[in-house]
Amino acid sequence: MSLLQGALIFHTDESFTTLPLSKPLQHKSPITMTKIKRAMMLGGLLALSLGAQAEPSHLDSVMQQGQLRVCTTGDYKPYTLKAEDGTYSGIDIAMAHALADSLGAKVEWVPTTWKTLMPDMLAGKCDIAMGGISVTLERQKKAFFSNILDVDGKIPLVRCEDQALYQTVEQINQPSVRLVEPAGGTNEAFVHAYLPQAQLQLRDNLSIFQELLDKKADVMITDASEALYQQKLKPGLCAVNPTHHMQYGEKAYLLPRDDITWKLYVDQWLHLAKATGNYQKIRRQWLAVPEGK
Repeated sequence: MSLLQGALIFHTDESFTTLPLSKPLQHKSPITMTKIKRAMMLGGLLALSLGAQAEPSHLDSVMQQGQLRVCTTGDYKPYTLKAEDGTYSGIDIAMAHALADSLGAKVEWVPTTWKTLMPDMLAGKCDIAMGGISVTLERQKKAFFSNILDVDGKIPLVRCEDQALYQTVEQINQPSVRLVEPAGGTNEAFVHAYLPQAQLQLRDNLSIFQELLDKKADVMITDASEALYQQKLKPGLCAVNPTHHMQYGEKAYLLPRDDITWKLYVDQWLHLAKATGNYQKIRRQWLAVPEGK
């Protein structure tokens, strides 16, 4: 059955002419609603793909602007520490400079806190967040992580004279135990989840250790790496069972979500830093670790 007997030619004056066709058009493949929907879906996916590609990657913006914006708390030795003169030091501070050098850029420090770390990332204030950041599923919902730096885990940091009193979760989870933690990080989250019976005091991460020594608090739950560093730095404080973590943990760098180009670059840079030994060299400057680690 013929669908059309002629073709319409439209003119600029809105008139049209009908031209006869040599052969009638045959409708051989009926157009179904399913095919129309598939075409619309494919078109939508293509538009999304083109839109995503049109969004500039942080990799490009860092190289073009010559600035690497790094969010860091500046309160978490041995990873990040801000001095009174405004300068930063630590394992991840050195790594931030190395990453910037690989891009021909300079570091622009963006001060943050553990409570405001994710809001600052979501607000687009930083290209990367560095400084002993623990990998969590809650953070993963809102941002990307780089490949892991190291495996770490939660342990108690206490006065050396009291080590025997705080070996287990059961010993610490008592109303008489005074815990002290920085606000907003994974240490506080651990306390709420596993030590709800203990007293919790929230302090800045720089005054906590002196409070332990002054007997104003009994226990700090923190990562083994920080506990071992503070043990070395402050005689009188001891890391309890540093190789037997109360909770498994990993350290990584925090990246803006959905920028896969930027993540792939950071991951490759980190892989090469480890393969060449540069990362291990920086880490050994702050931590007493075996050569093979």
